Order: sequence, then structure tokens, then C-alpha cells
Amino acid sequence: MKKVVHKWFWAWSFEKEEKWLNEMAAKGLVLSSVGFCKYVFEDSLPDTYSVRLELLENAPTHPESEKYIRFLEETGAEHVGNYMRWTYFRKKRADGAFDLFSDIPSRIKHLNRILALLLPLTIFNTAIGIQNVILFFAKFAGDFSNLNAIGFVNLAISALVTIGIIKLFAKRRKLKKEQRIFE
Repeated sequence: MKKVVHKWFWAWSFEKEEKWLNEMAAKGLVLSSVGFCKYVFEDSLPDTYSVRLELLENAPTHPESEKYIRFLEETGAEHVGNYMRWTYFRKKRADGAFDLFSDIPSRIKHLNRILALLLPLTIFNTAIGIQNVILFFAKFAGDFSNLNAIGFVNLAISALVTIGIIKLFAKRRKLKKEQRIFE
């Protein structure tokens, strides 16, 4: 039986998303398909699969990404699907531990890819937001009956994503500190 769940996760909370997907798999619902805020699960024996996700360097159809996906499939992982550059895998627990990031540098590299996705989005929204707010005050001189809220929406999005970026930088800093300890 298939079960569809609609749920939102921020890009910076990919570990929370992965944890939730593994909790679902532990209950006997394993991920079979993904989309925008949409997860399709199929029945399975509880604790049969581990689920992992990763933001790829390129689009999933790029030759380098296809090569990477094939490599993981050769190790026994099943490619569940993609949403934009996010790719999802599952692997039977009986086949051993399943980790996409085997060392600290690969974890840092993954965080850098997420930051590279979010930083331009934040800069763009901040610039557009400031421009729209300035235009609003210049044109309407504080007449809130003609409020064009888009500038404030852009700034709110920027603030929210900035919080996520700060969290990612903190994770990255912690990993780099850990890496220096083990060197």
C-alpha cells in the first residue's frame, strides 16, 4: 500500500529530513518517490532500509551526477528519486552501514554545496527587498493604503534563509574544528 505525506523541510535541515525518513522506514514505510514537499512511501518490513539524501553538485541528469548515482547503485543503494538537485537513496540495513559522507571533508563539501545554493538566494532577496522598500517609501511617502508588501516579503525570506545559513556555518565550523583535532 502506498502512503503520500506532504511535509516541508528547509534546505539547511536536511539531517532532520533524513532522520524523519529513517523513522518512517523503521515503522515499515520506506520512501519510494519524492517531489516538492511530497513523499511517497510503500509498505516494508520495519527497520529494513536506511535512507540518505544529498544535494548534488550538478543536476541529476548531468553526466557527473549520473556517474555518481550509478556508483552508489553498484554499492547496493537504490536511487529513489530526485527533487531538483536533491537526490534520495535507500539501502537495505542487512547490507551493512549506509553513509554517503564517510569522512569530515566530504561532510564539509556537502555543507558548502548547500551554502552555495542559499547564499545567492539570500543576496538576491535582500537586494530586491531593499529596492522595493526604498521605492515604496520614495513613491508613497509612508502612505500605507498603497502598501506593496513584496519588498517586506523579500526581506522576511532573506532573514529566514540567513538564519539557516548561520546554522550551516556553525555546523561547518564545528566539523572543521573536529577535523583539526584528528589531523
